[in-house]
Amino acid sequence: MLEAADDLLVEVGYARLTIEGIAERAGVAKQTIYRWWPSKNDILMDAFVQDAAEALIPSDSADLRQDLRAHARNVAVFLTESDAGAVFRALTAQAQHDPALATRLRSEHLGKQRGYDRLSFERAVARGALDPGVDIDLAVDQIVGPIYYRVLVTGQATPPAFTDALVDAVLAHLPPPHTEA
Repeated sequence: MLEAADDLLVEVGYARLTIEGIAERAGVAKQTIYRWWPSKNDILMDAFVQDAAEALIPSDSADLRQDLRAHARNVAVFLTESDAGAVFRALTAQAQHDPALATRLRSEHLGKQRGYDRLSFERAVARGALDPGVDIDLAVDQIVGPIYYRVLVTGQATPPAFTDALVDAVLAHLPPPHTEA
């Protein structure tokens, strides 16, 4: 049912997406969907959170630059090319008019995603490859913020050259790790 919701949203758009359409696509009665999800926002949110949890955890190669570049590219591709990215864009737009959805989006996805976005930095600190005093939240904002801005606001492309440049700019301004003499 979650996959049917993703697929149908991409095909017909948020405004034309209905529980009835999702039920038909999934081959179930609409009462089955209503038993689990009271609205299309609820089913889309569950579909999105599941997809994001599977797709947006950064790898760990023990090379901060490589891991951040891979993660930034992955976030950009996820948001722009995947069905789940289309769901996220629709939910974000709807959340501007629906405070309950905005709260749910922040609590169920954005908080978790923030943790995933921090992982490469935290791993580097734990390895001694990054100064523990680095403001990780600021560094995360400087990398993923422009990606979200382009995807959600300007509609500009987010190619690898762009995401790599974000990572390189942030890393160029981070202090080196402290070394004991």
